[in-house]
Amino acid sequence: MTNHSEPTSEITSALEQALSRHRQGSLQEALDGYDKILSLRPDYAEVHLNRGNVLKDLQRYDEALDSYGRALALRPDYAEAYSDRGYALQDLRRYAEALANYDKAISIKPDYAEAQFNKSRLKLLLGQYTEGWSLYEWRWKVAKNKVYFKEFKQPLWLGDQPIAGKTILLHAEQGFGDVIQFVRYLQMVEALGAEILLGVHPLLVPLLHSLNGTFTLATKIIGLPPFDFHCPLMSLPLAFKTDIDSIPANIPYLAADPGRRSHWGERLGNKVRPRIGLVWSGTPRHSNDRNRSVALRSLAPLLRLNFEYHSLQKEVRAEDKSVLAEFTDILCHENELRDFADTAALVAEMDLIISVDTSVAHLAGALGKTVWILLPYAPDYRWMTERSDSPWYPTARLFRQGGVGDWNRVIEAVCAELRQLTLS
Repeated sequence: MTNHSEPTSEITSALEQALSRHRQGSLQEALDGYDKILSLRPDYAEVHLNRGNVLKDLQRYDEALDSYGRALALRPDYAEAYSDRGYALQDLRRYAEALANYDKAISIKPDYAEAQFNKSRLKLLLGQYTEGWSLYEWRWKVAKNKVYFKEFKQPLWLGDQPIAGKTILLHAEQGFGDVIQFVRYLQMVEALGAEILLGVHPLLVPLLHSLNGTFTLATKIIGLPPFDFHCPLMSLPLAFKTDIDSIPANIPYLAADPGRRSHWGERLGNKVRPRIGLVWSGTPRHSNDRNRSVALRSLAPLLRLNFEYHSLQKEVRAEDKSVLAEFTDILCHENELRDFADTAALVAEMDLIISVDTSVAHLAGALGKTVWILLPYAPDYRWMTERSDSPWYPTARLFRQGGVGDWNRVIEAVCAELRQLTLS
């Protein structure tokens, strides 16, 4: 029989500490904390759930699934445990089981935003866009996403009202790559007869001046000119009822500034070998960074090939700096990349971009550059499953992990392709 007595102050304090360690990314310390609590109170369903989540983050999936199962044995109506187990199963590409767990969570708790949001991303990953984009609106009710939410007195536009002669604010959310991917919809909004205000981060402004169309750029929500409607950029696929066959992929829709590109041309000098731009890691603050980023040392087989390599990284991690000292053929430019227009100009001077799933991958795709994107075993929803191409970026080629954390085979595949490649 489950003991539902209140936890002691000692256990409550230990749980707060373990949760804090987990949030900070100290995963083993968090796991040790959860195990200590369970040694004192083995019937604590919430701790079994949290233990499953930290094991999932450690990519110890069998143990994670066991912990979720224990939580559900103690609380059969535990919607959060079904949802989180679904996420772990999705990471293992066990999509039917993942969907069943999301649906079970939703049947128990229909207003459970995390389960609805998780289901939306699985539907999008599987290319089921009609349901996926609709469910994706649940993101605003997920606690961790509320930092992106902006309230306006003007109504939200999702394609269901005429906007001819009206002014609409299209505003950024989430990361730089998301903005770069979805600003492609601006021309479609303009074609409906609307005047557009585009609210984005200042680092994107110089780049977005190259976007076709007529619009006003803004970097602050306070003091905006008057507008009639608003729409977050990532709601535009829903507004335009986007499916796989109707993705707007007029590439390129962004361009490098000629003056900045000329600067980089002079800066780099005459080309002796084909130039390859590299991005091997994103920001450590990204929630999925441990899966999407690769250690620079793992790229060693690639770096031994006869190409001229340029780092497109804005941030280089401490553990990678010593590797850069070994591979002196990689030219670094992080101090010269002031904004995305600088990065776009440098990208334009490359023959090929090889990148993990970061904003630079989106930038290269939007510029129409050949880009090879290195993807983890459980990719972000926008890259879909199995396919080696992307309907969002026709010049992209996708290299996918065949097993959890297996970057070695990805690098081997890239090297094999590079050996056969003739770059001008």
